[in-house]
Amino acid sequence: DVQLQASGGGLVQPGGALRLSCATSGFTFRDYTISWFRQAPGKEREWVAASRNGGGSVTYYTDSVKGRFTISRDYAKNTAYLQMNSLKSEDTAVYYCVKHFYGIQDWGQGAQVTVSS
Repeated sequence: DVQLQASGGGLVQPGGALRLSCATSGFTFRDYTISWFRQAPGKEREWVAASRNGGGSVTYYTDSVKGRFTISRDYAKNTAYLQMNSLKSEDTAVYYCVKHFYGIQDWGQGAQVTVSS
């Protein structure tokens, strides 16, 4: 079965950094785009970043995280990452790792990221 296990969340002060990991199994990793979404309390989920399928390194980001977040993937480990630098309080959310091909999606359990002083 498909597994997408997010880890690496926690509590960090504003300006700090965290790296989320998404360990995957049950599908051909390179065939699927990997995205990170987040959802803050009382808000709708928001797409954050994506790494395109095909085995390359084409990435996309929502404007609010450009220059601060970096999505990457280790094809040997079937693992995706989200490096989050210069964190702000508004980055506080549950972060979800998602595999998708157009409208076909699978979601993992989220990792809580809390940015607070």
